[in-house]
Amino acid sequence: MNKLSIIIPVFNEKKTILEILNRIKLSDIGLEKEVIIIDDCSTDGTKGILRKMEANHKNNYKFVFMNKNRGKGEALKRGFVAATGDIVLIQDADLEYNPKDYKKLIAPILEGNADVVYGSRFVGSEPHRVLYFWHYLGNRFLTILSNLFTNLNLTDMETCYKVFSREVVDSFKYDLKSKRFGIEPELTAKIAKGENRIFEVGISYNGRTYKEGKKINWKDGVAAMWHIIRFALFR
Repeated sequence: MNKLSIIIPVFNEKKTILEILNRIKLSDIGLEKEVIIIDDCSTDGTKGILRKMEANHKNNYKFVFMNKNRGKGEALKRGFVAATGDIVLIQDADLEYNPKDYKKLIAPILEGNADVVYGSRFVGSEPHRVLYFWHYLGNRFLTILSNLFTNLNLTDMETCYKVFSREVVDSFKYDLKSKRFGIEPELTAKIAKGENRIFEVGISYNGRTYKEGKKINWKDGVAAMWHIIRFALFR
């Protein structure tokens, strides 16, 4: 395996987009990195930053610009289709997840032990910022509900860090339906259907507050419950 594709869905992240790209550049993984940035019709100046980068042909980024805001699920679908790497990883643009964890995330796949790796915020000894109790409880509830339907024993279904082998991505990239945050339970349902070897590794987590730009809310949690049931029963 020679190349890691990193898919970054972006919406209104002008304060963090350049920093996350710099952290990705500095991450030492021993593989070529293909960075695919999908701007979901940002309105805060993020699109202008990315357009300037696109005009600079010295960079090695791929850019996709949505013509209207379609949601994280739609952005990821575009990214999966554009990815050409042997391994594909999802990265948020908000600095909550640290690219320093890439090496441990891809290791089980490189070693031939895993087809899918989830980075869990709830296992291991890595540092975690202490934030909202109800978010923690909601994440655990959604993970347990998902596990009931998929028969997996994940600890963090809603994690951003999901890593797939090329073969796994090819098995679902044209079959995804979710437009927003329902993409998380949908991806989990998809990989649970196959005979995929799924691993979890502990990751660090620097969560942010709503004042700092956090977007997901209780409505997305309610929607996630429906998506878990939907993709389990009507897949």
